[in-house]
Amino acid sequence: MNGLDSVIRDAGAAAYAAYGSSADANVRYLTRFRTTDPVIYVAKPGERGMIVVPQMEHERAVRESIAAVATRADAGYLEYIKAGESRWRATAHVIADLAGGPVLVPATFPLALARELETFHPVVLDGAGSVEGMRAVKTPEEIERIRSVQRAAEAAIDRGITLIRSSAPRAGVLCRDGAPLTSEAVRTAMHTVLLAHGCRGVDTIVSCGPETALPHNTGSGPLLENEPIVIDIFPRDELSGYYADMTRTVVKGEPSPEIREMYDAVRDAKTLAAAEVRAGAAGADLYNAVVEFFRDRGYESDTRGFIHSLGHGVGLEVHEEPSLGPRGGALAVGNVVTIEPGLYYPGTGGVRLEDMGAVTETDFDRFTQYEEELTL
Repeated sequence: MNGLDSVIRDAGAAAYAAYGSSADANVRYLTRFRTTDPVIYVAKPGERGMIVVPQMEHERAVRESIAAVATRADAGYLEYIKAGESRWRATAHVIADLAGGPVLVPATFPLALARELETFHPVVLDGAGSVEGMRAVKTPEEIERIRSVQRAAEAAIDRGITLIRSSAPRAGVLCRDGAPLTSEAVRTAMHTVLLAHGCRGVDTIVSCGPETALPHNTGSGPLLENEPIVIDIFPRDELSGYYADMTRTVVKGEPSPEIREMYDAVRDAKTLAAAEVRAGAAGADLYNAVVEFFRDRGYESDTRGFIHSLGHGVGLEVHEEPSLGPRGGALAVGNVVTIEPGLYYPGTGGVRLEDMGAVTETDFDRFTQYEEELTL
């Protein structure tokens, strides 16, 4: 972690420390270790980072982690606990012993732990999110992992769209096998496909009709004929921890003229933005170009219309740096980002399309290969 070395030195610290389970993306990134129990991570310039784990996790950590490994007993944690210290105090003692001086910590560092640690050494806050910045630039290996998850996402969304395509309307409700086809049924079918690919879906969106005007409404109940259905799937690979993210909007039947026009505008906005992605392009500039494009088509970008950012980074979190929003900075080679323009109007509905890919020196290496087809 040579990049972390310079961050530590620039902060005037002796070491960098993090604490948490692998649900904390920074901990997962720095250790490459998957665990539900919190671990201590300490890195000093010029040295290999170290994680402190429970005894029961020691052998697995040695096999899996890129960091050096010590048990809680090795690090003295259990002796501090036996001496009557609290969990936070004992943990702070271990970090202080390993760091040997001022400690740089992330913004997500537990406050109780920081307060205890301050009694031993100065605690310096990494307000710039240095590890998040490191995570934003993916290695070729990380890119291939994300690309693999995208294939799973496409297999799952294809299952969902196939169910919708094969449905038949009955009094305006889409039905299969004599029963209404629901958001829940489509979501379950998609999640089953993800599980077969070693991935897991949570809060997958299958919204229909008026629900689609709310971008993150997960959807419920029967799906309807002639109404927009927004499917947004963002699975995570259970082994690697990496995400993918994609969205398609479809209609079984005949969409309203308003929805068809919105769809054409969103599709063209996505094409416009993708053509401008390259290293050095500013996320804010891409966002503003889409705002202007929608304005020329007669759509707002305020409380209605285009009401969210153009995209975001994807990695060990489904939403991470960089941003393709109003404050988005320059993109870099190795960023993996989404491009997801959308339009939302209460009483009419919503349309969103989303692709994901990597930033290169000259363009957008699009991972998403799934078709775009409004009417089924």
